[in-house]
Order: sequence, then structure tokens, then C-alpha cells
Amino acid sequence: MAASPLRLVADPAPRDAAPVAAAAPRERIVHVFRAPVGGLFRHVVDVARLQAAAGHDVGLFCDASTGGARAEAALAALAPHLTLGVTRLPMRRNPHPSDLSALAALSRLVRRAAPTVLHGHGSKGGLFARLVPVGPALRPVRAYTPHGGSFNYRPGSALHRLYMQAERVLTARTDVFLFESDFIAGRYRAYVGPTSRLVRIVHNGIATEEFAPITRAPDALDLVYIGELREAKGVPVLFEALARLRREHGRRLTLLVVGSGPDENTLRTRVAALGLAEDVRFEPPQPIRAALSRARVMVVPSLAESLPYVILEAAAAAQPMVSTDVGGIPEIFGPAAPALVPPNDAAALAGAILRKVDQDPEARRDEAAGLSAFIRCRFSMDQMAEDGLAGYAAARRRIAGG
Repeated sequence: MAASPLRLVADPAPRDAAPVAAAAPRERIVHVFRAPVGGLFRHVVDVARLQAAAGHDVGLFCDASTGGARAEAALAALAPHLTLGVTRLPMRRNPHPSDLSALAALSRLVRRAAPTVLHGHGSKGGLFARLVPVGPALRPVRAYTPHGGSFNYRPGSALHRLYMQAERVLTARTDVFLFESDFIAGRYRAYVGPTSRLVRIVHNGIATEEFAPITRAPDALDLVYIGELREAKGVPVLFEALARLRREHGRRLTLLVVGSGPDENTLRTRVAALGLAEDVRFEPPQPIRAALSRARVMVVPSLAESLPYVILEAAAAAQPMVSTDVGGIPEIFGPAAPALVPPNDAAALAGAILRKVDQDPEARRDEAAGLSAFIRCRFSMDQMAEDGLAGYAAARRRIAGG
């Protein structure tokens, strides 16, 4: 028997609920995604909160088996603002027969809530939001934000070819693409092909208060890594870079690793094998500003990314950084992008880390402050919400015009 969905607030309002008087239409938006973790989850929470504050009816549909206590707390705090509720039920990362049960549950939610917009996030969310049957009386705008997802698989691999073919098929059921970076929009063009569907770039955005400076802890370590503990994030390359610095330069740098993930045990074993156990400290996920305060430099060794929030948040707070040149990261660094490091290159990463750690402290602060100013100009949370709503409206006008 399929698990029944868990709803954190009351059932959606009926279809004949009185609309508010406003120049712009009051939307009824259901955001569909899988795992309530990471940057995708933060993006959905921020967008949903701002949409609700602007007077729109908003609901979420997501997985019940991931996220743990942090996701439950975030959803519980958001739920009172979501008139269309929070519906959770188990979802698998990869295609699975249980997807049919999830689609059926989403279809029931859609028929009750009568959304004007179905917005899918990530590969699984985009699949569900675009495939779900809605009944003959409804014609919601179907929006899709990839957040990397299937576009970050290695080009030419069997999974990449399979997922790109799925994206081609699903394009016919997409009214508007709201790409979060120019990079992912480019990946779509390169591997799916040109499209006549509406395309908008809606960059991830952050709040004004996130630009407050970090107060450094007196016993700060040299480096911090914040993110998922999986090999695709390049963490083994970071460990190898530290080993090279010790072996070739006689430098022992300390590293705080903050996060969790499927490869945690493997990564701990790797640290021990490299003789770094005394220099590398593992800790579970925690608020990013608390983690940043405990190290002088943040390192992002990723092999693939879209437009990562962890870099936006650290850059806004003027945290000195070393990062690889992947995905949409150059869009975040802007004029500072030439300092980015090639991915999967331990020697290059070690050199960049050493230069940043040994840099004159005042020059390091000035560089970080310059990047923070660039972020403030380009990555506004309010602008992100406004651009998303404008994308919905433009898609609806196109639908109405045939």
C-alpha cells in the first residue's frame, strides 16, 4: 500500500475562494521538488515565503524521507504562511515504480488546490510538475527550474544521454524555463537543443542581512569546507591538496569539514590514509555563518555545480574563498573569475590555497569585500522572486495568445 501524503497545514482553499483585488493576478502556486536539502531547498523556501508575503497562495509538494530535523523545522516554520499546504510523501532520487504513486498523489492535490502555476524544481520535481494530470478544467502554467540536476551528469555517459532525451520529451509540456544560471541554460541548449518555449534566467538571490560581516572565532582553523559529503563535490581532491602541501611544502593546514552525505565514511577513511586525521575535523551540518566564523578561508573544490548558495552566502559575508571553475560559479565571481581553479586538479588547488592563506591579510579582506559588493548588485532575493512571478505571467500571456 502506498504511503499516504503528510500535510502540515489544512487542505487547500476551494476553487471559488474570493480573489484579492490587485493589479496583478493572485497566483495559486504549487512548488514540486524532491529532497528538502541543500541549495534547491533554500531556493524554494525563499521563493515560497516571498510569494506568500506578496499575497499569493502557495503550497509545497516534496519528499518525506530526506532532510531530517533541519528540513522539518524549516517546513514547520514556513507552513503557517502556505495556504495550499505542505504535502510530503516518499520519493526516490532515481526513476522507480513508486513514482506512479507520487504522481497520483500530486494529481489529487492539483485537483483540490486548482493551482494557476505548477513549478517543478530539480530533475524529479520537473518531471512530476510537467507530467502530472490536472484534469480538463485546469490549465496551469508549468514552470521548470533545473538547479543543475540531470544537466550535471557527465556528458556522453549513458545516464546523461537518457536524461537529456527525457528533457527533450518534457520540453513539450513546459511553458517557461526559469534557469537559475546562464551555465545551465547553456547546457540545455548544448545537450537538449534550441527551444521555442519561453526562457528566463532567474539567478538565485540572497537577503540584505546576509551581507553582515562575519566575526572570526579566536581559535579559527585555516580552512573550511561546507557542503554535501560526496565525491562529486571534489572533497577527495581537497584532501589530496592538503597532503601535497604537507609533502611538498612542509605546510600543515587545518580543515573543518561541515556537512553530511553518502560518502562520509569513505571520506573519513581517505583522511586517515593520507595521514591527515589530526588536521581535518568533521562536523554535521550547521548554520553557515557559524561555520564560516571558524576558519580564515573557505574552499569549494566541486567537480560540478549550478549556482551554489554556499558561495553566494560566503561571498556576501566577505569570506575569503578558493573555488573551482565549474558551473555557474564564474557568474558569481564576475570580475574575480580568473582566480578560479581548474576542477579535479589537486596541484592547482593546493597552490591556490597556499596563495590565499599566505596572502597579506589586508589584501585578502579587500578582495573579499570587492566580491561582496559585486554580489550585492547582482543577486537580490527580492529580484529573484519578482523575476519568477514575471516569468509565470509572460508564460500565461503566451498561452492565451495561442
